[in-house]
Amino acid sequence: MKAAWYEKQGPARKVLTVGEIPDPHPGPGEVRIRISSSGINPGDIKKRQDAFSYGMPYPRVIPHSDGAGKVDVIGQGVSSDWLGRSVWCYGAQSYRPFGTAAEFTVVPVDQVAPLPEKVSMDQGACLGIPGITAHRAVHVAGPVAGRTVLVQGAAGAVGLCAVQLARFAGAHVIGTVRSSSDEETARSAGANDVVLNGSELRARVPDGVDHVVEVAFGANIEADVDLLKPGGSIATYATDSAAPKIPFWQMVFKNVRLFFLGSDDFPKDAKILAARDLNGEAGWPGFEIAERLPLSEIARAHELVEHPTRRGRVVVTIGAPE
Repeated sequence: MKAAWYEKQGPARKVLTVGEIPDPHPGPGEVRIRISSSGINPGDIKKRQDAFSYGMPYPRVIPHSDGAGKVDVIGQGVSSDWLGRSVWCYGAQSYRPFGTAAEFTVVPVDQVAPLPEKVSMDQGACLGIPGITAHRAVHVAGPVAGRTVLVQGAAGAVGLCAVQLARFAGAHVIGTVRSSSDEETARSAGANDVVLNGSELRARVPDGVDHVVEVAFGANIEADVDLLKPGGSIATYATDSAAPKIPFWQMVFKNVRLFFLGSDDFPKDAKILAARDLNGEAGWPGFEIAERLPLSEIARAHELVEHPTRRGRVVVTIGAPE
């Protein structure tokens, strides 16, 4: 099969190779997917860059955890109902060497979800990590029905999903965005109110918020805690600072609950529930696709994720499933 891989970490153009390697075959409980579109997430970039100094986990890595395509081979113990089905997958390169930047990928069937008829392969390829992270971030502290949820960075990939999922679950959703051009994006996902750059947040929610979904923990922790009601919660999946300071006593006096979320290690049941709920979303407008590049241009695709030239997701196209 044709695939992209790296055998050392570093800049995209220096380490990514595109070539031919043997086709993979599913083991028990696994399926093989003929990939149509492969989604790129910030985590894929960080792994290739060795941003956290973990080194190479495997001698050769095919990048990207998320993708969409059609199941063409099933392993022992997998229902034949999956054969020929259009699907999206997640975690293909989580604790596994070979992700979705290839003609085929093999994943456990528990990490595969049917692709709804009205959802394109490109959209499905973008759904995994952002959608599952958003679901966990919204629900990790308990039910949100009837509560006020603040989504920081509501126009980002995770933020958009969090807005939609929180609204779907019955929350009143406030979203913050960085520019006026992002306001409509957040509203279309279901935000009841959208605030530019976090300004006027206190005026918009004078009684405070119950739960915060946070993308820039270091920058926003003080404002988040100030806005939280007693017993409120924060779920954070990213930070602008690797060693942020926290308003400890204010958090203690409010009995704030704080959740740090790493998508690779969410409980299995939480991931399955997230995939089910994501497939059940009615009216989801989808992600804006900024760039679609062929596998031969994967280095350029990675560079566009690192240094975006326009708003939206970047996908690598492998080919239409048969």
